[in-house]
Amino acid sequence: MLQSKYFRTCLSIIAFLTILYLGSKVFFLINPVLAILNLLLVPMMLSGFMYYLLRPLVKLLEKHNLNRALSILLIYLVFIGLFVLFWILVWPTLREQFQNFIENMPFLVQGMQDQFTKLQSDPTFSRFFKGDTDLSVRISEYLSNGVTWVTNSMSNLIGVISSIVVIIATLPVILYYMLKDGHKLSPILQSLIPRKYRKEGQVILEDIDSALSGFIVTRVLLNVVLGIMLYIGFLIIGLPYSLLLAVISIPLNFIPYVGSLLAAVPVVIVGFIESPSMAIWSLVIIVIAQQIQDNVLSPIIYGKSLDVHPLTTVVLVLVGGDFFGIIGVLIALPVYMIAKIIFLRIYEIVIAERVEEIQITPEDKL
Repeated sequence: MLQSKYFRTCLSIIAFLTILYLGSKVFFLINPVLAILNLLLVPMMLSGFMYYLLRPLVKLLEKHNLNRALSILLIYLVFIGLFVLFWILVWPTLREQFQNFIENMPFLVQGMQDQFTKLQSDPTFSRFFKGDTDLSVRISEYLSNGVTWVTNSMSNLIGVISSIVVIIATLPVILYYMLKDGHKLSPILQSLIPRKYRKEGQVILEDIDSALSGFIVTRVLLNVVLGIMLYIGFLIIGLPYSLLLAVISIPLNFIPYVGSLLAAVPVVIVGFIESPSMAIWSLVIIVIAQQIQDNVLSPIIYGKSLDVHPLTTVVLVLVGGDFFGIIGVLIALPVYMIAKIIFLRIYEIVIAERVEEIQITPEDKL
């Protein structure tokens, strides 16, 4: 009975479930560790993000015979200079637009309702609202609820500021050591892999590193260029809060597919409150910028498209958001890429071993 494969499998499952049950009873022992990890999660993510952005610069400076630590400090000085320029040239306008937006927020609902009232009285558009006279009221209610949500979120400003302080204090330190000693991580991970599969493990780590580097760098370039195009377009049509809306669109567009829709919502709303024609022109600017990004810039910068089906991306975003919120939305696609690389490589290894076993005939064994 002990030699039975079925019995040994059942025994392994029972042992695994027993370990899980006992672990749940002492879960309180690891709560402090989980709290620390939760506190450092965002700084670690941002540090990893910045690591892949700045690593090519560090390597470039090393090729010019600069010490790695000195190269990192030089990059930090450049970033400080860029931050000073941003503070002097961009921040005053951005702060003014943000303050005006917050002050005028209570009037947004009334402005939206006034525009719908004008459309309903216009003979050209009245037929579209026929039989649905409560449309403007309902949309105004949705907008009012959104304004209320934003206002309530501002009450949590102290918690947000404390989180930002933690990030600002820890991110430069974590990033420094990532850039300085990041090349040592791959050998450490390879040493944990059984010697038989160490070569394949090295290939997997290199593929993961290449995929993450390409994904992060290209997404940053594309979204920054998209934000610049949107800002220029908004200035041309005279859209209010043009800089603020363009800046908001950059982080939102990091969310695959859904992010572009989310970024378009506040733009269209602000444009519609100004006038329906402004809303249409705002939407035209967004569509043109998106088309330039997808059909012109993406093939040039990516070199080749990501091998991820659009439906898969949408599902990943929904699942990641449901389980882990905004962090899950942002990391869903990179995590999927890593899992896919590992799975495909392991599958290739298993298939290769089975082919070798089939090719070994009984005569070969003799």
